[in-house]
Amino acid sequence: QVQLVESGGGLVQAGGSLRLSCAASGRTSSTYYMGWFRQAPGKEREFVARISWSGNTYYADSVKGRFTISRDNAKNTLYLQMNSLKPEDTAVYYCAAASLPRTAPSEYYYWGQGTQVTVSS
Repeated sequence: QVQLVESGGGLVQAGGSLRLSCAASGRTSSTYYMGWFRQAPGKEREFVARISWSGNTYYADSVKGRFTISRDNAKNTLYLQMNSLKPEDTAVYYCAAASLPRTAPSEYYYWGQGTQVTVSS
């Protein structure tokens, strides 16, 4: 089992920045690929970014150039640096772990509880 705990969400004005963190514990050998997802009210959960153990990254077009995913394997921690935030980035952000490089939420089998990000206009 893997436990994932997100932190760092909050309220920020449009154009501002936030950094999310996700601390992993337990069987962290199962976290080869880690990803960030988000879910806005009334919408489906959507892929944001993912990173492999070795640092290869992949982003959704909607956040490319604004968000940066990174990880510190020694600390078992995943990060999401979010810059130039827009009101449409408002959502609950989740970190998740998978064994394959996928973008579908169904392919990720460990999930955190989520952290709220609200961007005001």
